[in-house]
Amino acid sequence: MRIKDMILLTDQVHKSSPAAHVALELARLTGAHLNAVGLAIDPVLPGVMMAPIPVEAMEATRLQAVASARAGLDRFAALAAETDVSTESRLSEVMIGGAVETFAAQCRLTDLVVIGQSDPDNPEPLRDQLIEAALFEGVAPSLLVPYAGVEHFTCDNVMIAWDGSRTAARAVHAALPILALAKKVTILIVAGPRFAGEPGADLATLLARHGCLVTVETIPAGSSGVAEALLNHITDGGFDLVVMGGYGHSRLQEFIFGGATRDMLKSMTVPVIMAH
Repeated sequence: MRIKDMILLTDQVHKSSPAAHVALELARLTGAHLNAVGLAIDPVLPGVMMAPIPVEAMEATRLQAVASARAGLDRFAALAAETDVSTESRLSEVMIGGAVETFAAQCRLTDLVVIGQSDPDNPEPLRDQLIEAALFEGVAPSLLVPYAGVEHFTCDNVMIAWDGSRTAARAVHAALPILALAKKVTILIVAGPRFAGEPGADLATLLARHGCLVTVETIPAGSSGVAEALLNHITDGGFDLVVMGGYGHSRLQEFIFGGATRDMLKSMTVPVIMAH
C-alpha cells in the first residue's frame, strides 16, 4: 500500500500555512500528488428574525469568502512552486450549511487528508467541524498539524499511541506507508486494566514484518489522564509524529466526559495521524 493522493484543506486566516508545509514535505517523501482545497464558505448573515437581507450584503459576504479562500490557495501555490511536488488547487464555493458534507465527500476519494489544527486566536471557518467530518464521514485517515507550526517536518521518530482498539488499529494500518519511512517506531501504551499478557507484542511483530525498527514502552496514566501522559511523553521522547485512533467513544461521550482525542486535538505539539 502506498500514499499516491493527498488532500490539503488550506488555511485562510493562518498566514504561515503550517499544514501546507507539512503536506508538501510528506508528498515529496511519499511521491504523492497533493490536491489543495480552498473552501469559500458563505456565512449566514445575522439579522432581525424574518427580516429580508439586502442582496448587496449577501454578495459582499460571498465575495469576501471567495477572496479569503483564494488567498489561502495563492499562499499554497507560492510554497508549492519551490518544490517538485505534483499539485493542483481547487476552490469550492459552498453555503455554510453544506460545507461539511462538501468537504467530507472529498475525503472519501483520497489516501490522506491534511488539516491544520484549530487556532483559538485565529479561528478558521468551521475548522473543528471539518476535522470531525473528515474523521467520521470520510474514509481516508487525517494528518492533523498543530497551528504552532513545525520548523522541519520529518517522520524519523514516530510514536503509536496504542490501546488495542479498532480505531487505533485502523490508524496504524493507514499509516503503514509513513511508518515504513521511520527510523524508529515506538509503541506507547498507557497502562490500564484493558491489557493482558504482553501488550503491544503482536503489533510490534506486525510492524517488524513491515521492516520497522520497533520498541514497546508502557507508562502510567497519572492523575492528569491519558492525553496529558501522551503529550508529556511526546516532548520527552522528541517524537516527530504520532499515530492514534480518533474518537474511540461517541462525540457526545467525548464532550461530556472528556477524552484523549478531544484533548489531543486541542493541545497537540507535533503532527498527529488519526483514523476513526
